[in-house]
Amino acid sequence: MRTAPLLAGATAAGVAAGGAALARRVTRFRPAPAAVPPADAAGLDADAAAARLGELIRIPTVSARDRALVDAGAFARLRERLAELYPHTHRVLEREVLGHGALLYRWRSGTDRPPLVLMAHHDVVPVTGQAWTRDPFSGLVEDGWVHGRGAVDDKGSLVAVLEAVESLVAAGHTPARDVYVFSGDDEEVAGVGAQLAVQAFRDRGITPWAVVDEGGAVVSGVFPGVPGPIAVVGLAEKGLLGVDLVATDPGGHASSPTPGGAPARLARAVVRLDAAPFPARLHDVVLGMVDAAGRHAPGAYRALFANARALRPVLATALARASREANALVRTTVAVTELEGSSAQNVLATRARAHLDIRIALGETVQSTVDRLRRVIADPTVEVRVTGGSDPSPVSRTDTEAYAALGAAVRAVYPEAVVAPYLMVQASDARHFAQISDAVYRFMPFDLSRGELDALHAADERISVAALHRGAVFFRHLIRSL
Repeated sequence: MRTAPLLAGATAAGVAAGGAALARRVTRFRPAPAAVPPADAAGLDADAAAARLGELIRIPTVSARDRALVDAGAFARLRERLAELYPHTHRVLEREVLGHGALLYRWRSGTDRPPLVLMAHHDVVPVTGQAWTRDPFSGLVEDGWVHGRGAVDDKGSLVAVLEAVESLVAAGHTPARDVYVFSGDDEEVAGVGAQLAVQAFRDRGITPWAVVDEGGAVVSGVFPGVPGPIAVVGLAEKGLLGVDLVATDPGGHASSPTPGGAPARLARAVVRLDAAPFPARLHDVVLGMVDAAGRHAPGAYRALFANARALRPVLATALARASREANALVRTTVAVTELEGSSAQNVLATRARAHLDIRIALGETVQSTVDRLRRVIADPTVEVRVTGGSDPSPVSRTDTEAYAALGAAVRAVYPEAVVAPYLMVQASDARHFAQISDAVYRFMPFDLSRGELDALHAADERISVAALHRGAVFFRHLIRSL
């Protein structure tokens, strides 16, 4: 019989052909030339922008789900101060106040071309319980840094946008298409401001050409084998799901507990979820990031990334193990954020509760996520209560004129940066705009260090004066390029 030798020969030939194909793929896996002229920074004052950001930080616009806890006066003061800080913008642009205080500006172009929408919310998260080394609402500008809550998230972006618009309006510039600036007042609590803005666009029959909101940034050292800066532009964001796990008991005196009581069953459910994470998968958006950034990696790394599509399962597993940030890119994550039991030390709990903050991966839904939670917990005495949720956003396109303009603006300000698509693992107001546009991009034009990223929603939030200035240059260049 000659079957075995024939198979062996065919296998050897296949391996050789496959190896040659892999080698060709690696050879072709190189960055495309993308040089663009540098952006013009003339007329933008970095120190003045930093001072204006400091003023806005000093107005504590802290949002809360309970409107009774919101200082409406602070939000009113911010709206008034914006008009004083940016007089040319408020002279030329039309301004609407939506809902409790969301702001929608329109800069008319005189054309009927689809508009550009620039977004940056002005509400911030609380500072309670955090160990700040400076007053979080001081707005201190010191040694090249602006300190305080909202410096990056997201008053920094708002100032960068308004600095760009103010300088162009003052110079008599008229954009080639309408430019809208939207600033939400309740983004941090998943409020209604952005929904009202989207409804206004719908009512007026407006489909944005592009939407740019917070999200990715210019970061270094976050992608294996690529030490240089990468500008990660979010094309989509994960879904949100809040779940309460609840176990109940008759209760009684703590001196005579019952085995397997409500806290024990709840704890078992939490441990089961922790021991059985959602599967890791490499979505096309993350694959796009690997493709774009991997072309700048050396040697063995480049060979690996060149064949990422064929190695999806391997790369998904590797990313899941690389870091908590990388893990969040490839799977649905479950975080236990609240635990509740008895209200007294010597009383058995009649109700034990754990709240789960879940971020749903692309390709999954609220329903599929809840179904899996129930299968893993496998205990009908632990109730799974959905407190709110939304599916992952649609994925925005990268083959648009808008995405090309965004990439060109990045390279004009950050010539060494690689522009790569990205999956945003947090939630933003942009997800609402994805209902009316397929070109919604989540990107803050700031070069941020690991320390600055770690300070978001934490103590000692800050941004460098230089990064804030580059952000303003980016937005002005983008508007001019229209």
